[in-house]
Parts: sequence; structure tokens; C-alpha cells
Amino acid sequence: MSFSYRVKEELCGCIAGREKETACLYGMLLFCRQFDFGAITFQTECEAAAELFCVLADKVSSKTGIVSAVKAERKNSSMFVLNIENKYNRHFLASFYGMNDGGVEGINLSENISRFDVGAFLAGAFIASGSIIDPNKEYHLEFVTPYISLAKDLQNIIAGIGINAKVTERKNVFVVYIKDSEGIEDLLTFMGAPQSSLEIMNIKILKDVRNKANRMANCDSANIEKTVKASVKQIEDIELISERVGLESLPVELREIAQIRLDYPELSLREIGQMLSKPIGRSGANHRMKKLSSIAENLRGKDVD
Repeated sequence: MSFSYRVKEELCGCIAGREKETACLYGMLLFCRQFDFGAITFQTECEAAAELFCVLADKVSSKTGIVSAVKAERKNSSMFVLNIENKYNRHFLASFYGMNDGGVEGINLSENISRFDVGAFLAGAFIASGSIIDPNKEYHLEFVTPYISLAKDLQNIIAGIGINAKVTERKNVFVVYIKDSEGIEDLLTFMGAPQSSLEIMNIKILKDVRNKANRMANCDSANIEKTVKASVKQIEDIELISERVGLESLPVELREIAQIRLDYPELSLREIGQMLSKPIGRSGANHRMKKLSSIAENLRGKDVD
């Protein structure tokens, strides 16, 4: 079951009360496959959405069984095709929501929905035409409609609740979409799917923890590589000094740190500094290593001469 499917199931379960039911059906009708005086067709893969459409159509029309349903089996899913075939029932619903003979012209929000039911309307629109990508992959929620007027009106409604949505055209349809994770979370909560919103938040937290862990691991790996390279160079310098003039020619403090480096090539400068007879910090250990490096470079310079 996809994340989008689960969101629609959650939304279907939150529609209760006359005002919400009326607003939700308006959203479902405006954004369904076809809504006009000639035909009303609603298609969905979500069984809960199909059941809700039948229930709401009956309630708003004050009749029973006005929707005919056909279930078409697919390879990995089912498609429910719902039609209101009786023309008088179609005319009643179209007229009830203020549609004229010209068909869908836009969202008649002021007459059909109180300000308390905008969430239910948006839920209906999403159930009919919306989808959301699995947030484990990316953040993307969208509504699809063949009408630019509907797309623009929907964009304005979403903007009215403080969420930035954009409109684009894709293969002769218009898409209202949100790619901001916080905007998606807010919209899902507003429509009536707080559990789905919470799931996205949890996924974001998990992603953030994983990213931090990866950055720390990469940082540790880089530091280890840097330490190893430095250790190899220090050992080369110390071995050169040992071969040419002997470590016993060095001052006591340099001879001691040189011997510890040879004995413990895996240790950091800080750890080496703490092993000295008179412990010193990383800076002090690094200073002595630089002195050893300078001696080695002078010896190499004599080879060139």
C-alpha cells in the first residue's frame, strides 16, 4: 500500500458532519474525472474513497443508490469507476454546487463552503485528484486537473492558509504542487490527515540523524587518513635520521618522541604527547615532530649537494 493511498484512507475517515460532507463532495466532484450536466464520473484505486463518494452523493442528494459502481481488476491493484447515470441526479448536484451549462469554471468557494470547511473541501480535492510521493524518497504533493481555472483557484485557496503552492502544465493537464516538506505537513494536517503528517516529520528526523551520522563517519575517515599520512611521513623522517646520524645524536626530548613514534605508528600526536616522560599536548608534540622533519630535510638537502 502506497503512502498516497494511506493518506487518502486517513482523509476519508475524517469526514463527518453535514458541512464537512457537503464541502468534501464538492471537492471530489470538481476534481473528479468528469463533472458536468452530461456526466459525472469518479475514478479511484482507493476503496475507502469509492465508498465515501457513494455515501456523500446519496446524502447531499437526499436519495439512495444514485451512484453505479464498477470494479476493474488490474495487475497489482483495482480501479473503481463510479458514475451518476440518472440525468436528474446529475442536474441536481451540478445545480446544488452552482454550476451552469458551461461546465466547470472555477471554485465557487464563498457560496459552497464556510471558512470552517475549507479543509474538508481540500480533502475531497486530494482524494479525487491528489497524490503524494513516498517521503522516504522525496517531498512532493500534487493535485491534477484539466482546468487552469481550477488550478489557479486551488493555488489561491492553499495560499490563503499560508502554504506556498505552484502551478505547472504537464501533458495537457495542470498540476498544483508543493515540494516543501513543512508545507506538505501543514496541508495534510489542515485537510485532516495528522498521522500522515507526523509520519513525514518522523521520516525527516530519521533522515537528519542518518545524514549527521554519515557526515561524522566521513569526517572520522578523513581524520584517520590524515593521521596515517602524517605518521608515515614522520616515520620516514625518523628512519632517515636514524640511518644517517643515529637517534642518539638527537636531544633527549626529540629522541624520546622519535622512538615512541616508531614504536606506535598508529597513535595520534595527542596520544604520543601523553606517553612522554613529561607529558605535553598535541601542539607541543607537533612542534617536536616539525623539528625532526627539519633535521631530516637538512639531511636530504646534503644528498642533493
